[in-house]
Parts: sequence; C-alpha cells; structure tokens
Amino acid sequence: MKHFLSIIIPVYNEEDNILCLNEKVADALGSIDSDYEVIYINDGSKDGSLNVLKQLSGKEHITIINFTRNYGQTAALQAGIDAAKGDVIIPLDADMQNDPDDIKKMLELYDRGYDIVSGWRKDRHDNIIRVIPSKIANFVICNLTGIKLHDFGCTLKIYNAELLKSIRLYGELHRFIPVLASFFGGGANFTEIEVKHHKRIHGYSKYNLSRTFRVVLDLFTICFLQRFADRPMYFFGGCAFILFLIALFSLIISFFAEFIYSFLALFITGWLFFGFAIITMLLGLIAEVLMRTYYESTDKRVYNIKEIL
Repeated sequence: MKHFLSIIIPVYNEEDNILCLNEKVADALGSIDSDYEVIYINDGSKDGSLNVLKQLSGKEHITIINFTRNYGQTAALQAGIDAAKGDVIIPLDADMQNDPDDIKKMLELYDRGYDIVSGWRKDRHDNIIRVIPSKIANFVICNLTGIKLHDFGCTLKIYNAELLKSIRLYGELHRFIPVLASFFGGGANFTEIEVKHHKRIHGYSKYNLSRTFRVVLDLFTICFLQRFADRPMYFFGGCAFILFLIALFSLIISFFAEFIYSFLALFITGWLFFGFAIITMLLGLIAEVLMRTYYESTDKRVYNIKEIL
C-alpha cells in the first residue's frame, strides 16, 4: 500500500551523526514505494548540530524545525507531529542506534491493519545502567497499564497519523504513546516487531537515572488518566474515605490511652487526618468540575464509536 511517510527525528547534540543518518534514511526510504518527508527538530543543541542541519535545509523531502532552547524529546516529537503532513508518522532517534532499514518490514506489518507497530530492541547495545532500569520500567508499565509491549522506550514506531494527532504529549509522555493511544484513541490496534539496535559510535547518551524518577511520576499520571480521567471523584473520594477511617480510629483509640500525652497525640492525629479527608474530598470536587469543563469546552466525548450499523 502506498503511503505518505513523515519521519520525525529529534536532534540534541548529535552533530557527528546527522549527515550519516540522513543518508541511511534516504537509502531506506528509497526502497519503499511511498512518498515521504523527513522532519528534523533541533532541540536546543549546544554543539554544531544546527549548522549541520542547515546543510540539509532546502533539500527535497527535508524540513528543519529549530527550537529556541532545549525543551526535551517529548516536546520535539510533538512539534514534529504537528508539522507532519503524512498519513503515517515514524519517529526515529538521531543517535543512529535505531536502524532505518527496519522501517520497510514494520510498514509491511502496519499494512495488515494495525494502528501502531512498535519496535522491540530485543538485543540492546547499551550499558547496564540503561538496560536494567529500562527492563524494570517496561515490566511495570506493561502490568499496570495492561498494554502488552516489551519495549515502550524504543523511539522507532509506526503510527497512524490521524490517531497520533488526536493525542497531546506533555512532560516525558512520549514513551507512553501506545497507552495514550489505546485509551484516548478508543482502543488502538497495536503490535510489535523485533528491530536492530546498534551501539552508539558518536556522541554520548542523554539518559541518566533522573529520567527513571520522571518515568515513575508520568506512569502515575497515565494510570490515573487511564482509570479516573472521567471520574476523578472515585480516586479522591476513595483516598478521603481511607483518611476518614484513620481519623476515626485515632480518635476512638485516644480515649483508651493511659497517659495524657498519648491521648493528646492520638486526638490531634485524628483531627489532622479528618482535615486531610475533607481537603482530599474537596480536591475531588474540583477535579470533577475541571473534568466537566475540559470535556464540554473541547466538545470531547467520554466514548469513541467505531461504527454504527
């Protein structure tokens, strides 16, 4: 099937990789019977990446987006998605660890009717500091979200453009796109395939352990949205009920305390938790108002219709 492919490549301090990567992308796409565009996003690089990208500016198929500063990979991908004109969107890392030659076989799988084809770096060539946290994160994300993929962190994926453009990305949510697509996209049809992964030759990895902490926070956000986006009071109300039980238990126990200090400690603790319960319940009410404002102001629905027969 013939497509218009939009290749999105975020760039941050990759001056030694860009020209070689561009050649590999052109060679890989040249063997595919589809039109294409390649969108490079310079994410505030501090090296000579922008100067190298300017060498490609004006060439056929190529668009360069230059950020005013470093906004992060998620923002760069979102900018590429917003600018993409194709019906198929394919993000790709600029470090040359992903192999553009894999796009052809992934596209063949996509044409079988999938909305997302995810790359799986089964044989990774990274150091243990990257591999171990990644495996743990993939296991946790898979089990908490119910999305059965081995490698959420692999940038090389093929997306249905219409589906991907219906999702807005913030923070570090780019690795959760399959989850967001499955939820907000009305149950996207996805699969995965093993892809090649090369050892980095030029430059250095931008990954550090602080990103693991951010992934945990984003995972909490995703799980909350997945379960309570249209019913936040269920979450906040449940928390408030638990806090109320703790408060009630503390107040009851305080009257059986043998010493005045124990009585005061338990009595004060009980009223503190009672206050926390009220605050949490009020947060739930505010979240309910915000949720209704969001759906009504954007004319969104809490359901997606596949077809009407």
